[in-house]
Amino acid sequence: MRLRHRSPRVPGEASPAAELSRRLQDARLYFVTPDRAPDAVLEIAAAAIRGGVDVLQLRQKTLPRGDLLELARGLRQLAVRNERLFVVNDHVDIALLAGADGVHLGPDDLSIESARRVAGDRLLIGASASSVEAARRAVRQGADYLGSGPAFPTPIKAQKPVIGPAGIAAIGDAVRVPVFAIGGIDASNLAQLTAAGVRRACVIRAIGDAADPEAAARTLRGMLDE
Repeated sequence: MRLRHRSPRVPGEASPAAELSRRLQDARLYFVTPDRAPDAVLEIAAAAIRGGVDVLQLRQKTLPRGDLLELARGLRQLAVRNERLFVVNDHVDIALLAGADGVHLGPDDLSIESARRVAGDRLLIGASASSVEAARRAVRQGADYLGSGPAFPTPIKAQKPVIGPAGIAAIGDAVRVPVFAIGGIDASNLAQLTAAGVRRACVIRAIGDAADPEAAARTLRGMLDE
Protein backbone atom coordinates (compact mmCIF):
# COMPACT_ATOMS: atom_id res chain seq x y z
CA MET A 1 0.00 0.00 0.00
CA ARG A 2 1.35 3.42 -0.91
CA LEU A 3 1.20 5.82 2.00
CA ARG A 4 0.08 9.39 1.38
CA HIS A 5 2.52 12.11 2.35
CA ARG A 6 1.27 14.32 5.16
CA SER A 7 2.35 17.94 5.38
CA PRO A 8 4.17 18.89 8.61
CA ARG A 9 1.80 20.11 11.27
CA VAL A 10 2.23 23.60 12.65
CA PRO A 11 3.26 23.51 16.34
CA GLY A 12 0.21 23.97 18.54
CA GLU A 13 -2.17 23.08 15.71
CA ALA A 14 -4.70 20.34 16.47
CA SER A 15 -4.11 17.02 14.71
CA PRO A 16 -6.73 15.88 12.18
CA ALA A 17 -7.88 13.18 14.62
CA ALA A 18 -8.17 15.67 17.47
CA GLU A 19 -10.14 18.07 15.29
CA LEU A 20 -12.56 15.32 14.25
CA SER A 21 -13.03 14.37 17.91
CA ARG A 22 -13.75 17.99 18.85
CA ARG A 23 -16.36 18.31 16.13
CA LEU A 24 -17.92 15.01 17.18
CA GLN A 25 -18.19 16.21 20.78
CA ASP A 26 -20.08 19.28 19.57
CA ALA A 27 -22.50 17.24 17.42
CA ARG A 28 -26.14 16.91 18.48
CA LEU A 29 -28.20 15.75 15.48
CA TYR A 30 -27.09 12.75 13.39
CA PHE A 31 -28.95 11.81 10.20
CA VAL A 32 -28.79 8.45 8.42
CA THR A 33 -29.78 8.74 4.78
CA PRO A 34 -32.70 6.67 3.48
CA ASP A 35 -32.20 3.92 0.91
CA ARG A 36 -33.31 5.91 -2.13
CA ALA A 37 -31.96 6.80 -5.58
CA PRO A 38 -28.68 8.76 -5.33
CA ASP A 39 -30.16 12.06 -6.57
CA ALA A 40 -32.92 11.85 -3.98
CA VAL A 41 -30.42 11.03 -1.23
CA LEU A 42 -28.31 14.07 -2.13
CA GLU A 43 -31.38 16.32 -2.17
CA ILE A 44 -32.61 15.10 1.23
CA ALA A 45 -29.12 15.33 2.72
CA ALA A 46 -28.74 18.94 1.56
CA ALA A 47 -32.09 19.83 3.14
CA ALA A 48 -31.15 18.06 6.37
CA ILE A 49 -27.92 20.03 6.59
CA ARG A 50 -29.76 23.30 6.04
CA GLY A 51 -32.01 22.29 8.93
CA GLY A 52 -29.12 21.79 11.33
CA VAL A 53 -27.86 18.21 11.04
CA ASP A 54 -24.29 17.88 12.36
CA VAL A 55 -23.43 14.36 11.17
CA LEU A 56 -24.48 12.76 7.90
CA GLN A 57 -24.26 8.98 7.48
CA LEU A 58 -24.59 7.15 4.18
CA ARG A 59 -26.48 3.90 4.64
CA GLN A 60 -27.33 2.08 1.43
CA LYS A 61 -27.97 -1.65 1.21
CA THR A 62 -28.87 -1.97 -2.48
CA LEU A 63 -26.43 0.09 -4.58
CA PRO A 64 -23.56 -1.60 -6.46
CA ARG A 65 -20.25 -0.71 -4.85
CA GLY A 66 -19.13 1.58 -7.66
CA ASP A 67 -22.34 3.59 -7.40
CA LEU A 68 -22.04 3.57 -3.61
CA LEU A 69 -18.57 5.12 -3.83
CA GLU A 70 -19.80 7.78 -6.24
CA LEU A 71 -22.66 8.67 -3.91
CA ALA A 72 -20.30 8.71 -0.93
CA ARG A 73 -18.04 11.18 -2.73
CA GLY A 74 -21.01 13.40 -3.53
CA LEU A 75 -22.16 13.41 0.09
CA ARG A 76 -18.61 14.05 1.25
CA GLN A 77 -18.42 17.16 -0.94
CA LEU A 78 -21.74 18.34 0.45
CA ALA A 79 -20.55 17.78 4.02
CA VAL A 80 -17.24 19.57 3.45
CA ARG A 81 -18.91 22.62 1.92
CA ASN A 82 -21.13 22.91 4.97
CA GLU A 83 -18.55 21.91 7.60
CA ARG A 84 -20.44 18.79 8.66
CA LEU A 85 -19.11 15.36 9.54
CA PHE A 86 -19.64 12.57 7.01
CA VAL A 87 -19.77 8.88 7.97
CA VAL A 88 -20.17 5.75 5.85
CA ASN A 89 -22.08 2.79 7.26
CA ASP A 90 -20.41 -0.65 7.21
CA HIS A 91 -17.70 -0.12 4.57
CA VAL A 92 -14.24 0.97 5.77
CA ASP A 93 -12.83 0.88 2.24
CA ILE A 94 -15.59 3.08 0.81
CA ALA A 95 -15.14 5.51 3.71
CA LEU A 96 -11.41 5.80 3.05
CA LEU A 97 -11.75 6.10 -0.73
CA ALA A 98 -14.41 8.79 -0.38
CA GLY A 99 -12.41 10.77 2.17
CA ALA A 100 -15.10 10.34 4.82
CA ASP A 101 -14.64 11.45 8.41
CA GLY A 102 -15.80 8.17 9.88
CA VAL A 103 -17.29 4.72 9.52
CA HIS A 104 -20.08 3.15 11.56
CA LEU A 105 -19.75 -0.58 12.19
CA GLY A 106 -22.51 -3.02 13.05
CA PRO A 107 -22.13 -6.41 14.78
CA ASP A 108 -21.73 -8.24 11.45
CA ASP A 109 -19.14 -5.84 10.02
CA LEU A 110 -15.36 -5.66 10.36
CA SER A 111 -14.33 -5.54 14.02
CA ILE A 112 -13.44 -2.20 15.58
CA GLU A 113 -9.85 -3.34 16.13
CA SER A 114 -9.49 -4.46 12.51
CA ALA A 115 -11.02 -1.25 11.21
CA ARG A 116 -8.56 0.76 13.32
CA ARG A 117 -5.63 -1.21 11.91
CA VAL A 118 -6.81 -0.40 8.39
CA ALA A 119 -7.82 3.23 8.93
CA GLY A 120 -5.39 4.37 11.64
CA ASP A 121 -6.42 7.81 12.85
CA ARG A 122 -7.96 8.80 9.52
CA LEU A 123 -11.47 7.76 10.50
CA LEU A 124 -13.74 8.13 13.48
CA ILE A 125 -15.18 4.72 14.28
CA GLY A 126 -18.73 4.36 15.54
CA ALA A 127 -20.39 1.28 16.96
CA SER A 128 -23.83 0.21 18.15
CA ALA A 129 -24.53 -0.70 21.78
CA SER A 130 -27.78 -1.55 23.53
CA SER A 131 -26.40 -2.13 27.03
CA VAL A 132 -23.85 -0.66 29.38
CA GLU A 133 -21.71 -3.78 29.05
CA ALA A 134 -21.72 -3.64 25.24
CA ALA A 135 -20.97 0.08 25.32
CA ARG A 136 -17.97 -0.33 27.60
CA ARG A 137 -16.68 -3.19 25.49
CA ALA A 138 -16.96 -1.16 22.28
CA VAL A 139 -15.11 1.77 23.83
CA ARG A 140 -12.34 -0.52 25.11
CA GLN A 141 -11.99 -1.83 21.56
CA GLY A 142 -11.56 1.71 20.24
CA ALA A 143 -14.99 3.12 19.34
CA ASP A 144 -15.04 6.93 19.14
CA TYR A 145 -18.81 7.19 19.53
CA LEU A 146 -21.86 4.99 20.01
CA GLY A 147 -25.35 4.69 18.60
CA SER A 148 -27.57 3.33 21.36
CA GLY A 149 -31.13 2.11 21.31
CA PRO A 150 -33.77 1.42 20.29
CA ALA A 151 -35.02 4.45 22.18
CA PHE A 152 -38.59 3.73 21.05
CA PRO A 153 -40.30 1.01 18.97
CA THR A 154 -39.19 1.09 15.33
CA PRO A 155 -39.87 -1.19 12.36
CA ILE A 156 -36.23 -0.92 11.30
CA LYS A 157 -35.11 -2.77 14.46
CA ALA A 158 -38.34 -4.55 15.33
CA GLN A 159 -36.50 -7.61 16.69
CA LYS A 160 -34.50 -5.63 19.27
CA PRO A 161 -35.94 -4.89 22.72
CA VAL A 162 -36.52 -1.19 23.38
CA ILE A 163 -34.18 0.18 26.07
CA GLY A 164 -35.92 3.57 26.30
CA PRO A 165 -34.59 6.96 27.36
CA ALA A 166 -33.45 5.63 30.74
CA GLY A 167 -31.40 2.87 29.12
CA ILE A 168 -29.69 5.31 26.78
CA ALA A 169 -29.01 7.76 29.61
CA ALA A 170 -27.38 4.93 31.59
CA ILE A 171 -25.11 4.11 28.66
CA GLY A 172 -24.19 7.79 28.32
CA ASP A 173 -23.26 7.91 32.00
CA ALA A 174 -21.11 4.77 31.71
CA VAL A 175 -18.77 5.86 28.90
CA ARG A 176 -16.78 8.95 27.99
CA VAL A 177 -17.50 8.98 24.27
CA PRO A 178 -20.50 10.67 22.62
CA VAL A 179 -23.66 8.54 22.69
CA PHE A 180 -26.39 9.15 20.11
CA ALA A 181 -29.85 7.81 20.88
CA ILE A 182 -31.37 5.97 17.92
CA GLY A 183 -34.57 4.13 17.13
CA GLY A 184 -38.07 5.48 16.53
CA ILE A 185 -37.13 9.07 17.41
CA ASP A 186 -39.18 11.97 16.07
CA ALA A 187 -40.54 15.32 17.23
CA SER A 188 -43.36 13.63 19.16
CA ASN A 189 -41.06 11.79 21.59
CA LEU A 190 -37.68 13.54 21.52
CA ALA A 191 -38.61 15.52 24.65
CA GLN A 192 -38.65 12.23 26.57
CA LEU A 193 -34.97 11.81 25.72
CA THR A 194 -33.96 15.34 26.62
CA ALA A 195 -35.87 15.05 29.91
CA ALA A 196 -33.67 12.04 30.70
CA GLY A 197 -30.55 14.10 29.97
CA VAL A 198 -29.91 12.68 26.49
CA ARG A 199 -28.81 15.51 24.17
CA ARG A 200 -27.70 13.61 21.07
CA ALA A 201 -30.07 11.87 18.67
CA CYS A 202 -29.78 9.92 15.44
CA VAL A 203 -32.77 9.73 13.09
CA ILE A 204 -33.64 8.19 9.74
CA ARG A 205 -37.36 8.36 9.00
CA ALA A 206 -38.04 11.54 11.00
CA ILE A 207 -36.10 13.48 8.37
CA GLY A 208 -35.83 11.09 5.42
CA ASP A 209 -39.59 10.48 5.19
CA ALA A 210 -40.66 14.02 6.08
CA ALA A 211 -42.57 16.13 3.55
CA ASP A 212 -40.13 18.94 4.39
CA PRO A 213 -36.82 17.43 5.54
CA GLU A 214 -35.28 20.82 6.26
CA ALA A 215 -38.12 21.86 8.56
CA ALA A 216 -38.09 18.46 10.27
CA ALA A 217 -34.36 18.71 10.93
CA ARG A 218 -34.72 22.27 12.22
CA THR A 219 -37.44 21.22 14.67
CA LEU A 220 -35.39 18.31 16.03
CA ARG A 221 -32.23 20.41 16.33
CA GLY A 222 -34.13 23.11 18.18
CA MET A 223 -35.44 20.57 20.68
CA LEU A 224 -31.95 19.19 21.29
CA ASP A 225 -30.54 22.68 21.80
CA GLU A 226 -33.18 23.82 24.29
